[in-house]
Amino acid sequence: MRTLEQTTREILDLATKQFKLPEGSLSAGDDFYKKLGIDSLQTLDLLSRLENHFNIELPDYEVQGVSDFKTLAERIQARL
Repeated sequence: MRTLEQTTREILDLATKQFKLPEGSLSAGDDFYKKLGIDSLQTLDLLSRLENHFNIELPDYEVQGVSDFKTLAERIQARL
């Protein structure tokens, strides 16, 4: 079973690769809208990739209002 730290690291790694950022440029407390400069469609794409990676489904109500990687990791971890 993954730890919250492992889940967070995987999310950060996936986002780094998807948005072609230097490794280590994202941290758990980052607001992904601000840090990645993404819009709602790009956010949906990221969430879809995360759902596929973790083999889970994230209902809209669980991610609504979430904007930092740490909280996103907590929501994903609760579904694992």
